[in-house]
Amino acid sequence: MNEEMLNLKPAKVFYYFNEITKIPRPSKKETLISEWLEKTGKALGLPTKRDKVGNVLISKPATPGKENVTPVIFQAHMDMVCEKNNDTDFDFEKDGIQTYIDGEWLKAKGTTLGADDGIGMALALALLDDPDLQHGPIECLFTIDEETGLSGAKALEAGFMSGKMLINLDSEDEGQFFIGCAGGKDTVATLKCDYEAIADLEDKEQTFYKVTVKGLQGGHSGDDINKGRGNAVKLLTRLLWNGYCDYDLRVIDIQAGNLRNAIAREGYAHVAIPAVNAESFEAYIREMDATYKSEFHTTDAGVTVTLEPAEAAEEVLEETFQIDLLNALLVCPHGVQAMSQDIPGFVETSTNLASVKKTGDEIIITTSQRSSVETRKQAIVDKVSTTFWMIGADVVSGDGYPGWNPNPDSEVLRVLVDAYQNLFHKEPQVLAIHAGLECGLFSEKYPGLDMVSIGPTLRGVHSPDEKLEIKTVQMCWDLLVEFFRLLK
Repeated sequence: MNEEMLNLKPAKVFYYFNEITKIPRPSKKETLISEWLEKTGKALGLPTKRDKVGNVLISKPATPGKENVTPVIFQAHMDMVCEKNNDTDFDFEKDGIQTYIDGEWLKAKGTTLGADDGIGMALALALLDDPDLQHGPIECLFTIDEETGLSGAKALEAGFMSGKMLINLDSEDEGQFFIGCAGGKDTVATLKCDYEAIADLEDKEQTFYKVTVKGLQGGHSGDDINKGRGNAVKLLTRLLWNGYCDYDLRVIDIQAGNLRNAIAREGYAHVAIPAVNAESFEAYIREMDATYKSEFHTTDAGVTVTLEPAEAAEEVLEETFQIDLLNALLVCPHGVQAMSQDIPGFVETSTNLASVKKTGDEIIITTSQRSSVETRKQAIVDKVSTTFWMIGADVVSGDGYPGWNPNPDSEVLRVLVDAYQNLFHKEPQVLAIHAGLECGLFSEKYPGLDMVSIGPTLRGVHSPDEKLEIKTVQMCWDLLVEFFRLLK
């Protein structure tokens, strides 16, 4: 919530974005934002409807003389990724995002900004609220739960909208138009914990520590997966695995990573070390802090490994159980698995080892897989699943979502490219994206729907480093206005 934002241009877009930041909107908890959108549409005097899951459609009739122009749908999702720094006191279900301007960027204080996809919603609402815009029939679709399963798009009923073209406002690079995306699936492994008492260990005198890996960039598990960034689950596992092999480390608790669609930024483990090995283990942790700083000096310059005293415990994970867990985490694939054979430089298949968390008497390991080739998506799902099946885990994969096949002959693409050239005197990039967009699901429900995805420039999405480049919002707005001028 930042009144300074109201001085930014385009004023109406940032007015709506400022209002959106005041409303809590975690994935699967979009009731407040859904109700607000419905009230906003009706307050504008526009036909507004909300379906049974909470998707909202606001329609705006054509301006006089434009009734026969092709109807266009503008689409954005309501929910946001809720990531915060460990030292930030914030409740995403109650608190509004605290934004601030830092030079050319809009940021949030210690949390995700929610410009993914709040700025898309704001652009759509500003179109609906512009009395001077000359346009054909407009529909603005706002979907729930894009970030954790695309369930809003999945539940969308045929006939809910009627436009022939759709512009998805959920991309993150100004000047890049996306005409295809990867499909995805989540895979979750659950292990029942086995324990043994510290009193039963051969070395009964133990020293207790909290080992923490933090300061990594993290980022989007699709869009940033090829950038070589460290994964806190992987780096923490490496420390624990070597700690067991060399210092008889025993795990008491482990908490690393968070959301399945974010690269893990930080994590910690509560561990026990035989007192006779404590001094050498402390030296090892200092050594690994320097090692990680060296290995990730470009991608994650802020990475740190810390060691601090921790409370004593009465039990640790049973030794064979611990060995199986650490072995599986160590060998579980993470990162790019294959590059596209058709599009140079485009990631085809990847997997994200998103989190490992001890919850009660269970270890829950969350992963996500993406691919623009359906068979390869299933192949990497099978590989990840097998990694955890081999240690006796209960493994479940979701239904997933389909990819979106590119159509280079798209009419909406042609008009947007012409509009971009008119305004900026250069060619935009036309690409596919290694991330999930709802367009794949729309194409199943509405065969023949002509689609493109665009948006202003965002960086650090799905992490507290998320930021919005202010000037690109104006560029995106100008592009939409010029698009309507050219559309026949």
